[in-house]
Amino acid sequence: MSYGQIVPGAVVRHPDRPDWGDGQVQSVIGNRITVNFEHQGKQLIMGDVIDLVVVADGRGG
Repeated sequence: MSYGQIVPGAVVRHPDRPDWGDGQVQSVIGNRITVNFEHQGKQLIMGDVIDLVVVADGRGG
């Protein structure tokens, strides 16, 4: 399964937790996405359960 622009370095938001702030993707291994959020710290997100919103991809976009 591909998560498109969700690559290490991408900036994302959790759709159900806007209070967590923006997060930077640390790693993507299979459906497991590790994100370091501004106000929540490092979280493991299951990409097949949560559709993270990409704010900027890891390639400057």
